[in-house]
Amino acid sequence: MTQVDKERNATQSGKVIYTARTHTTGGRENGTSRSSDGRLDVKLSLPGSARIGTNPEQLFAAGWSACFESAIGLAARKRRIALPSELAIDAEVDLHMGDDGYFLSGRLSVSLPGIAREVARTLVDEAHQLCPYSKATRGNIDVAINLV
Repeated sequence: MTQVDKERNATQSGKVIYTARTHTTGGRENGTSRSSDGRLDVKLSLPGSARIGTNPEQLFAAGWSACFESAIGLAARKRRIALPSELAIDAEVDLHMGDDGYFLSGRLSVSLPGIAREVARTLVDEAHQLCPYSKATRGNIDVAINLV
């Protein structure tokens, strides 16, 4: 067990229900990343480059927004609230360069049409507490969760 594993186990416990496994070569400039089950197979490129491929920030934004939408669903089911089929989340993940090197910030803009604003805010706030990506970002990067 590595030191990171020991530290993680010391702060969190629970049954592992899924482990994502990927193999990446070449990094963000000219790389590829493939999941162990073959469902993900992407080329990687720098943000803004002409090279075909995605980048880690886009992958994080997609994963976070998908997870957050599921967390909204959990919060809504708990309250017996039907969610609109038009529920949508726009995610933005910024890559910054600061004095200490690179860092991230992120925003989620959540649209819950047809849901009263105060109810929508309650669902979004609870989802932010439930979503594993939100838990991972909390206290680590600047995050804004907007209701649009």
